[in-house]
Amino acid sequence: MKNVFIALIAIIFVSCNSEAQTEKEKKDMNEKQYAVEKTEAEWKAELTPEEYRILRQKGTEYPGTGKYNLHFEDGAYTCKGCGTKLFESGQKFESSCGWPSFDDAIEGTVEYIQDYTHGMVRTEILCANCGGHLGHVFDDGPTETGKRYCVNSASINFEKDGE
Repeated sequence: MKNVFIALIAIIFVSCNSEAQTEKEKKDMNEKQYAVEKTEAEWKAELTPEEYRILRQKGTEYPGTGKYNLHFEDGAYTCKGCGTKLFESGQKFESSCGWPSFDDAIEGTVEYIQDYTHGMVRTEILCANCGGHLGHVFDDGPTETGKRYCVNSASINFEKDGE
């Protein structure tokens, strides 16, 4: 019983420390200046409630529900918050994870932040131009980059080649 109690205390301690780091990082991110700066009222006026929840509050969409999950046309994927071109269609692949997946981002367009939420250690990806939350990147991709950028459809738009 004593060991169970000690294990429980350890889990609570780790959870509290993880959450404290997350809150500090959120504070630091809120203080960072981006090329595109808008008030929360402006973001809410420009985005749907779901887009706002994902891009500005670091939410995620349910797997398999995003409109770009199984989308494979030629073109580019842009940030829904500011229009920055983030991914080329040639970087997209079918990962069967339920979210649009890319093996790389256009250089300089994505920012990488350590994410300690939900008891995990992950790398969050943000638009480097507006700070919008895009998703996470993992080191389990099937291509030569070894990366899988797991992106929320609600955080991106698509521009077809030639349009």
